[in-house]
Amino acid sequence: MEEKYVPKNVEEKWQKHWETSKSFKVTEDRGKQKYYLLEMFPYPSGRIHMGHVRNYSIGDVVARFKRMKGFNVLHPMGWDAFGMPAENAAIQNRSHPATWTHENIAYMRGQLKKMGLSYDWDRELATCDVEYYAWEQRIFLQMFERGLAYKKTSYVNWCPKCETVLANEQVEDGGCWRCDSSVVQKELEQWFFRITDYAEELLDYTNKLPGWPERVLVMQRNWIGKSYGCEIDFPLDGNTGKIRVYTTRQDTLYGATFMSLAPEHPMALELTTPERRAEVAAFVDKVKKTDKIRRTAEDLEKEGVFTGSYCINPVTNAKMPIYLANFVLLEYGTGAVMAVPTHDQRDFEFAKKYDLPLQVVIQPEGEALDPSTMTSAYIEVGTMVNSGPFDGMRSDEAKEKIAEYLDREGVGTKTVNFRLRDWGISRQRYWGNPIPVIYCDSCGVVPVPEKDLPVVLPMDVAFTGEGGSPLAKIDSFANVECPLCGKPARRETDTMDTFVQSSWYFLRYCCPEFTGGPIDTPRAEYWMSVDQYIGGIEHAVLHLLYARFFTKVLRDLGYVNVDEPFTNLLTQGMVIKDGAKMSKSKGNVVDPNALIDRYGADTARLFSLFAAPPEKDLDWSDQGVDGSYRFINRVWKLVVETLPFIEHAGPVDAATLADNARNLRRMVHKTIRKVTDDLDERFHFNTAIAAVMELVNAIYAFEPKNAPENAAVLREGVESVVLLLSPFVPHVAEELWEAIGHQEGVEAAGWPVWDEAATVDEELLIVIQVNGKLRGKVTVPADATEELVKQAAFADERVQSWLEGKQIRKAIYVPGKLLNIVVG
Repeated sequence: MEEKYVPKNVEEKWQKHWETSKSFKVTEDRGKQKYYLLEMFPYPSGRIHMGHVRNYSIGDVVARFKRMKGFNVLHPMGWDAFGMPAENAAIQNRSHPATWTHENIAYMRGQLKKMGLSYDWDRELATCDVEYYAWEQRIFLQMFERGLAYKKTSYVNWCPKCETVLANEQVEDGGCWRCDSSVVQKELEQWFFRITDYAEELLDYTNKLPGWPERVLVMQRNWIGKSYGCEIDFPLDGNTGKIRVYTTRQDTLYGATFMSLAPEHPMALELTTPERRAEVAAFVDKVKKTDKIRRTAEDLEKEGVFTGSYCINPVTNAKMPIYLANFVLLEYGTGAVMAVPTHDQRDFEFAKKYDLPLQVVIQPEGEALDPSTMTSAYIEVGTMVNSGPFDGMRSDEAKEKIAEYLDREGVGTKTVNFRLRDWGISRQRYWGNPIPVIYCDSCGVVPVPEKDLPVVLPMDVAFTGEGGSPLAKIDSFANVECPLCGKPARRETDTMDTFVQSSWYFLRYCCPEFTGGPIDTPRAEYWMSVDQYIGGIEHAVLHLLYARFFTKVLRDLGYVNVDEPFTNLLTQGMVIKDGAKMSKSKGNVVDPNALIDRYGADTARLFSLFAAPPEKDLDWSDQGVDGSYRFINRVWKLVVETLPFIEHAGPVDAATLADNARNLRRMVHKTIRKVTDDLDERFHFNTAIAAVMELVNAIYAFEPKNAPENAAVLREGVESVVLLLSPFVPHVAEELWEAIGHQEGVEAAGWPVWDEAATVDEELLIVIQVNGKLRGKVTVPADATEELVKQAAFADERVQSWLEGKQIRKAIYVPGKLLNIVVG
């Protein structure tokens, strides 16, 4: 064994060993309990960052710990490899997205291997490989057959320069994230997945995921947004038509004084009178350039325009002017809002701006609101007024009564609404999974026959940056014969949203080489659900919701027998440096390569795991990195120094141990118990490492180390340190375990088990309080009675000084911990 710890030598040795021996390759073994551990797979951007180091180190500790506990662990890795950045790079570098992507994958794979992560690399997949996306096309067509994939016209975020649809997160301050052009709302035919068919189940199962953080479940519930209310018809004035609204506040119906429509509402221009058309058209055009998320912000300046038309309040018969308003979205409810300015803040601000009427219909207890003096809307429960037969009722009770009344009168119905909208998956890009349909003038939308799958992305593509999908400009790809009638037809040139690929990759990991379909059902039944999923909170809604939806669809298609993909979820915190999240733009990035080259991967892992609990943000500290490196050196030195005394030691004979050896052994077994508890589902890595550090200190302080009678307990202590640290610093642990004399690796050794009898204290330290304040401590035998503890306390000189001249009223004993003496 080398006297000095040289990280590069140790890590290269063991990484080569793990790779050549396929140490982490796993197959289904129904005789063992499975454990599926997964970190969210990365986008191959070219370099891993410290966030990756932390995320994957967390997962690797769990994987290694579970293997040592005897579980059959599936721990795979792959690449979320389609996406817009590759296309951008192709435009900038005049290269091909496939070349850029696979070069990045190769580099990042090497980086991950240098970290010593225990992946089964035989299961590696990349979503841009035809072996993966071919099966996704088949799933799409099965969803199409069931009506779960469909095409409709919808308003989208559109970049006129790039000629592509943008997701909300790709719109930055109203501009395109790629070219900064102003984004507009454009009506476009798009493919959708009918996720709303699963809205109720998706919501219901948020109450059946106890292993998920509550804040993530709340975010998902809010995104799904189930609400109970009424749909109410407002007849048009002087017209046979009507406007239907959805509201959860039917108790305020008598106070509705105007109507607000989304600028995209199909009736918006139809209701606009000729003299108002120019102003309305200008307003609609302006709103189309406003980000939808911005339109829902509380601080948005409320703006609108009068259409010139009116509708009738069905319960008051009052004429209500119809406005278009920038804060009303077509995607929520019906895209029309009955405006009650006295009882809705947005409506209040809008009414004040445009001098529209206000009518109070709910009064607070013991107070009469005056519309002319109100400074904000009253939105709490109160007493109904100016509401006909419902006057005097509490407003929360009136909701149900008014709903029943509207139903009887035939002008409204009770209904349930969801905020969730169907998932638009069309993207006008090249680097994505082609949507496998063909358009024929005679036959309409024609699915690509199964025999013609997959639709493979052509490689001979020119990237000019001029906008629009390059696929549409490739005649050999776009122009085809109709599979049904043989006439000239055109292939769909949109590709699928990259969220589609990340919505089922965890299932393909169960059978990545399977050629009989997307999923080998028996193998997926063995591995699924994922026992522990790890990733950032930024994916709390879309990715996780889509993955849940896709799992339920694949269940209903007969591929899997699980309802949910992830049993437990850990959302790790960010890596912070100089008070901000690490990013190139802030100039505070720490390069993992430089860190590993200087200190070794084990130091990088140990620091990222010790500096903060996994769910909290980690504050970067150069001193903390140095401290982790020094600790590893200290453990190395401990083994070097004790090896001559322990290499031939036999098992511990507890009955023959001297007091100091028995005390050390007690600490060893307490530490095993502590670390096991901290790792077993709790992920308290920092406190587990701290406990091992204390044990290392105790072993250093133990004397005499060279006494033959102490060799066995010393060996037990040193071996325990190595095994307990092995999930955190696997290279060092393997090297030290081998140096101690073991032929098989640490995982073959298994996780250490504590001896409960060895953890029992022979003496107890009892805290003594006087009137609740600490006044002394006494040491007593572990089996001391309450009476013996009191005798020791009253005999203590320091405690006596606090009792002198006082009357003892009572003494309260908490067994094994403290005695509180109450004096007068």
